[in-house]
Amino acid sequence: MEPRILVLDGNQRAALAAVRSLGAKGLWVAVGESCAPSMAGLSRYCRQSITYADPFSAPRPFFEDLLKQIDEQNISFLLPITEATTYVILAYRDELPAHVTLPFPETVSVEQLANKNKLFQLALQQNVPVPETIFCADAEAGLEALETINHFPVVLKPFKSKILQPTSIVSTQVVIAHSAREASDALKSHLFFQFPFTIQSFIEGSGQGIFALFDHGEPVCFFAHRRLREKPPGGGVSVLCESAPVNDQLRTYAENLLRSVAWHGVAMVEFRVAPDGTGYLMEVNPRFWGSLQLAIDSGIDFPWWLYLASTGQTVPQACWQHRRVRWLLGDLDRLYLVLKSSAEVYTFGQKLVEILRFFTPGLRTRHEVNRWKDLRPFWFEVKQYLRALKS
Repeated sequence: MEPRILVLDGNQRAALAAVRSLGAKGLWVAVGESCAPSMAGLSRYCRQSITYADPFSAPRPFFEDLLKQIDEQNISFLLPITEATTYVILAYRDELPAHVTLPFPETVSVEQLANKNKLFQLALQQNVPVPETIFCADAEAGLEALETINHFPVVLKPFKSKILQPTSIVSTQVVIAHSAREASDALKSHLFFQFPFTIQSFIEGSGQGIFALFDHGEPVCFFAHRRLREKPPGGGVSVLCESAPVNDQLRTYAENLLRSVAWHGVAMVEFRVAPDGTGYLMEVNPRFWGSLQLAIDSGIDFPWWLYLASTGQTVPQACWQHRRVRWLLGDLDRLYLVLKSSAEVYTFGQKLVEILRFFTPGLRTRHEVNRWKDLRPFWFEVKQYLRALKS
């Protein structure tokens, strides 16, 4: 039977990268999203677009729609991109047809890493550095813990960024509190702090990620990148990045964590590296990441290799090369934020430099979404961007 792949979350840039990767290998690829059309669904490599219920407001109807599409389209390989769709599918994975491959380990292994409270306890057992941590069951426990804390800022970190409930998905956020009062107000005002969370010391330094592919507990490859520009400028989503050598110490930490749970599939292990060089574990995301296209362009074709590993085929030897990738509209957003900043943040001269840098990204810089051989996703993104500006 011809393999038929369904990539979910079609408006994500990582979904577009996965569709282009798999479709370019001659595989039949469909794209799903809760609305139509979607960015990845407009790619020349997409054979079929489908829609389903919004997993955030209707998790169970979303899964039932998915089962229907799997049956109608004869899907044999299912690839969720975001945490929302991933968590719903994992919750009901026993109902998937036996012939469908889901490139994840046992659900208990995913929970061990995706649940930050469990992750930090595992990290301590594996001698992986973590910030000073207080584990809290709910807001009431957190308020009691605040009475013992003398140093700020602290980081209030929910146990998951997306919490699956029977009828909805609750989105959470990390809160940096610079005083006990700020922390107390946050715990009282955000309903998601009724779920488990941690209070951690704030680590000065820079963020670094290790991107990995594992095949039933064994490492296949690792990748790293360097963020050159972010949106917002003070730190956030990467809009210009380049491939970089993998930090050996961080790789060892990531490998130990992933081996300990017999990981299968892709994972993004995030660290914050302090000025003294110590890498502190921040989180592990069991999914593809926004800058996936950079890894593919650099020779580490994660979507294709994930498919090969999950279907019992041989994965090529990893060999990366330096590449630089830019998310054009994200970079445009960043420039706007720079230009509207006060003179205390960016002087007039610095703003001129940023304008020059925007218009001279370098001849060898590739664009993430807008590619000459597959332009329709970019035109869709531009239309969505302009529509958002008008509203």
